[in-house]
Amino acid sequence: MPDIVWEDPYCAESSNCFRVGTDAEDNAYIAVAGREDTYLTDTREALRALIQDIKAGKADHLL
Repeated sequence: MPDIVWEDPYCAESSNCFRVGTDAEDNAYIAVAGREDTYLTDTREALRALIQDIKAGKADHLL
């Protein structure tokens, strides 16, 4: 497993908490808090685009 530096968990209104992390090679990671051994990874740019699209409402149809 890469050496990931995790941010504090982000928890929404429910009990679903997520963590975002990065490594020394400029990769970004998302994991459910408490399950950091199972994560989604991509470049920081891809993670930034995902978050911006979610904030813009492009994933609202999934709710």
